[in-house]
Amino acid sequence: MQSFLNQIIEELWKKNASFDNLVFILPGKRAGTFLKNGISKIVGKTIFAPEIYSIESFIEMISGLSYATSTQQLFELYNAYLYNGSDEKESFNSFSKWGQVLLQDFNEIDRYLVPPDKLFSYLSVIQEMNQWYLKPNKTKLIEDYLSFWNNLEELHAVFNNGLLENGLGHQGLVYREACNNLSNYINTTKNKKHIFIGFNALNKAEVYIIKEFLKESEADIYWDIDTCFLEDKIHDAGFFIRQYIKEWNYFKIHPIKGLSANYGTPKNIQVTGVPKKMSQAKYVGDLITKLYKKDPNQIKNTAVVLGDETLLNPILNSLPVEINKVNITMGYPLGKTSFAGMFNQLFDLYIQRDSRGWFYKTLMSFLAHPHVQKILSSDELNVVAAIKMEINKGNWIYITPAKLKSIFPEHSDGLTLLFSEENYDPSQFLEKVIAIIELLKVKFQLDENHIELEYLYHFYSVFNELKLHSIQYSFLKDLKDLQSVFKDLISTEKVNFRGEPLEGLQIMGMLESRNLDFETVIITSVNEGILPAGKTNNSFIPFDVKREFGLPAFKEKDAVYTYHFYRLLQRAKNIYLIYNTEPDVIEGGEKSRFISQLLTDENHRENINSKIAVPQINAVPHTPVVIEKDDDVMNKISAVLTKGLSPSSLTNYIKNPINFYKQKILKLKEVLEVEETIASNTFGTVLHKAMELLYNPFLGSFLTEAKLKEQLPKIRAVVKSELLNIYAEEDIMRGKNLIAFNVIVAYINNFISKEIQDIKHHSIKIIALESDLSIKIDVPGIEIPVTLKGTLDRIDEKDGILRILDYKTGNVIKSNVEIVLWDEIIENYDRSKAFQLLCYSFIYNSINPIDKMNAGIISFKNLSSGPFYFSTKNSRNSSKKDLTITKETLELFQEQLVKLIQEIADPAIPFVAKED
Repeated sequence: MQSFLNQIIEELWKKNASFDNLVFILPGKRAGTFLKNGISKIVGKTIFAPEIYSIESFIEMISGLSYATSTQQLFELYNAYLYNGSDEKESFNSFSKWGQVLLQDFNEIDRYLVPPDKLFSYLSVIQEMNQWYLKPNKTKLIEDYLSFWNNLEELHAVFNNGLLENGLGHQGLVYREACNNLSNYINTTKNKKHIFIGFNALNKAEVYIIKEFLKESEADIYWDIDTCFLEDKIHDAGFFIRQYIKEWNYFKIHPIKGLSANYGTPKNIQVTGVPKKMSQAKYVGDLITKLYKKDPNQIKNTAVVLGDETLLNPILNSLPVEINKVNITMGYPLGKTSFAGMFNQLFDLYIQRDSRGWFYKTLMSFLAHPHVQKILSSDELNVVAAIKMEINKGNWIYITPAKLKSIFPEHSDGLTLLFSEENYDPSQFLEKVIAIIELLKVKFQLDENHIELEYLYHFYSVFNELKLHSIQYSFLKDLKDLQSVFKDLISTEKVNFRGEPLEGLQIMGMLESRNLDFETVIITSVNEGILPAGKTNNSFIPFDVKREFGLPAFKEKDAVYTYHFYRLLQRAKNIYLIYNTEPDVIEGGEKSRFISQLLTDENHRENINSKIAVPQINAVPHTPVVIEKDDDVMNKISAVLTKGLSPSSLTNYIKNPINFYKQKILKLKEVLEVEETIASNTFGTVLHKAMELLYNPFLGSFLTEAKLKEQLPKIRAVVKSELLNIYAEEDIMRGKNLIAFNVIVAYINNFISKEIQDIKHHSIKIIALESDLSIKIDVPGIEIPVTLKGTLDRIDEKDGILRILDYKTGNVIKSNVEIVLWDEIIENYDRSKAFQLLCYSFIYNSINPIDKMNAGIISFKNLSSGPFYFSTKNSRNSSKKDLTITKETLELFQEQLVKLIQEIADPAIPFVAKED
């Protein structure tokens, strides 16, 4: 296969036998390298390289201007906007939202050499007619709106003049100025021959310039198009070139050069549907692996063309290790890099900070960013992990810089750089960001991470440019303005990767493929909305006005994509088209029309292989977790039995033995987290502690109405004091915490009020509160004595009968504390509350033997039902209950307790997970 560029070089060499006086103009920069390589091969000796330009750099040279950056353009446009017209002006933050659209329109107007006065007067009249022309009395809002449209012509002129004064221009202005200066350039370069190669969709300025060269000087133009598309009157791949051949006088007397007839040659075309983005990346990686194994030399003539450029990183990570040379020639969106996320989080951190400091979630999210961790990294310790631990341990809902620095006073440099008490203005904040970039630069240089350094350099350039403009202009009032501009800029800026284009696998975007030919082409994301891009009208100029003034609309933009797509296919032998089978708004629409056209193309439909590829998923059979009890586990079980088993740990085993294994054997604790709002366990702990403090004065004595009433006014203060041990005062006096605080107060108030009514008819004596008790028991088959321990919330006597009461803030129903069959107390977790009550009773009775007692649960959610007492029943439906716990009851319980402990200590019975 002879490439398009080699075909042109060969023709020019035969004709001229020299390249000395030739000037080559190409659509993009990349093809220039391939052109030089082709020239060196055909000449076979050392020569001075001819002049080679991309069309943009060529026109920039003719114009005598330099391209203004997008940041410069935005600031200059706002400056012109402020001094143009008398209508009320928007802030820079608001302006930047639509200023980028206006810049695109101004750029397009100038590139297509549209008379500004005619177009803007047209727009102004349309707006007046569409909205308010017939209304005699206009509001100030309407007047300002119409004033904006009336002043667009002047705004365009002031904006352009402001750039010209500085020797700058946006692309359209540079093109318009080049047209004005063209005759001077042509007159000074009469001895040179200009060769225009591989163009397709030309704007009016480019058309004018090329036509003038063809008319007034020695020049030539070569089109990269197949005769198949040129002769097909309706095929969009030849849409533009057919127009030029028809309309340009040049082609009435000169032949069309550069034509080829390669599209109809046999090709291997494979169309593959793959679900979602990541699967496409994995599929490309697998495909490259197969191609490499088949023929390693094939890779250097293979191109991966990304319809969606955000697939770059996933595809790079999916390539086989054998591919050691990869050339990336495309722009990767700056806004998609990890640094964009970090800097946006830094903005949010300082914008959202209030007088209390940073909300812990915002700070934790920022600390989790890998680049922040790199800034704070230390050889001695993990600073970020330690900070998170302190925040969780101290339950800091709001964190100040002083708190952060107090954790590591000796590692405060990185913390000081990132976290400050200062209220920064935009200029100061930019200084801070640049200092952060300088620090990261040093760290990435040590790691020799060149890709991250390339990203970092672009952010350094963006922030430095913002800094210069923030000094020159006074538009940026606060950090919100600065962040808004920053987001707009990185959404349009791209990191341009450049490598050795003549070696290895080529990865590029669709535009970078212009003029280049490959034997094997892999194109991803061949979906509607991506290839082609679809109907996106990001413009203030209505469709009908665009048609009137010859500006490109949907038809022209679709034709551009069509040309690039089919041009890639012209000389390729192996073509792999990959599309997403799961269309959505973000990842494109249905399968592209290009694929449908190929499937009906009589030239290739017989050679197309279509398939759907899905990731191989191996079903993993579900098997319950089983932990065998080896010697190490048995030793730990012995240690647990000696230290003590509590009723809650035993019921945890009943619920799921694996939970017991994790908690007691492995000693895994729940992850410590900040309690932004009062958690259920904290709610219960505070209530228990408050109840203990309020009832302590009654220890060893009978409850009296007078003394209980004295406790009622103290409830709020006691509960608040307990909560302040966990939360700051401002945290419990707002939001959900305030509700929880009032609920605890109400629970306790209702309980004491109920007891005041109760003691009018009964005598109640408080024996113990929050009593920690433990006993040792001998269990047959276990050599060591087993310790049972528990904390009894309240022990009292009611009318002479001992009661053991357990406080519960959760829901309790009667069946939870009722027993029919004794086996179910250690088999059914629903009877766990009955198990706990009997366990407490057994421990107490072992220390203080007593003939009979009651044990019950106080449910604060349902105080009106009174205590839920443990009871035994003859059948589930029986209404007759025995509430008394006797020695016989405890002996029956002991039998079940011993069975449970024996099972835990039996080496032959593994820990087996129960289904939830």
